[in-house]
Amino acid sequence: MFKTNEGKTDRVIRIILGLTLIMLSYFVGSGFEKSLLLIAGVVSLVTGITGFCGLYSLFGINTCPVKITKVKAKNNKRN
Repeated sequence: MFKTNEGKTDRVIRIILGLTLIMLSYFVGSGFEKSLLLIAGVVSLVTGITGFCGLYSLFGINTCPVKITKVKAKNNKRN
């Protein structure tokens, strides 16, 4: 569906942050603050699990490592 644009470290940080914010939302008293923490936690958790961040896509950011592909034999014949 969407191309992954988050690296492994980025994804792990987002998952930990998401779970932390979701758990923290249970201990906050106010309804608005609770909702804000819960929404931020869910968004962070979902982007960490899927590996796709819409804002990264919008700004052209990609933290995935570059995969090196094999050079085709015909490209080697040019040299």
